[in-house]
Amino acid sequence: MPSEPEQQKRALRAELRERRQLLSDAQREATAAGVASQLRALVESLGARSVSCFLSTTTEPGTRQFVKDAVADGIRVLLPITRADGLLDWAVADDSGEVAEGLFGLPEPAGELLGPIAVDEVDLMIIPAAAVDRTGTRLGWGRGYFDKTIGSMQRRPPVYAVIYDSEVLDSLPREVHDQPVDGIVTPTRTIVLAPARN
Repeated sequence: MPSEPEQQKRALRAELRERRQLLSDAQREATAAGVASQLRALVESLGARSVSCFLSTTTEPGTRQFVKDAVADGIRVLLPITRADGLLDWAVADDSGEVAEGLFGLPEPAGELLGPIAVDEVDLMIIPAAAVDRTGTRLGWGRGYFDKTIGSMQRRPPVYAVIYDSEVLDSLPREVHDQPVDGIVTPTRTIVLAPARN
C-alpha cells in the first residue's frame, strides 16, 4: 500500500499534469520567453559559468531557448540523460540542437555521455518539477532521479526548480528522500527560498 504522502502526491501530479495539458500554444510560447529571461538573470546574478538544465517537454515551462542562449554565451550546460538504474548521465549541450528520445520518452541530448558525477562541477542546477511549496519542498514526477542526484552530490550548488506560476503552492506532502530546492523560477519571477549553500 502506498503511504498517505505518496497517495497525495499521485493525486496532485495527475491534477497538475492535466492543468499543463490545457495550455494553448500561445501561452506556452509566452511562458518559454519568460522562463528564458528569468533564467538568464539568475545565471548572471550567481555568476554561473557552468549549469545543469533539462530539455523541456511540450507541456513543461520551456527551457530550450535558455539552453540555446546559454551555449551561445559560452556557458557550459549539462543536460540529463536517464538511466535504467535510477541515476542520471549528463551530456554537454552544443549548438547542434540534436535531440533523442530518452528512456521515458523524454527529450535528451544526443551528445557524448558523461557519468553521474559530471554534475558535481556545476555552479547552478536547474531542474524540472510539478510544483514547489514555500519551504522548498519539491514535487517531482515520481521517478526520483533528481532527488537521488542532489542527495548524492559532494558539493551541492544552488538548485532551482522551473514551474508555472500557479504551481507555487503553500505546502506539499514531504517524504524523507525528498530533496528541497533553494529557489523557484517561473515565467514571471524568481523566488529565492534559502540562501545558496556552498
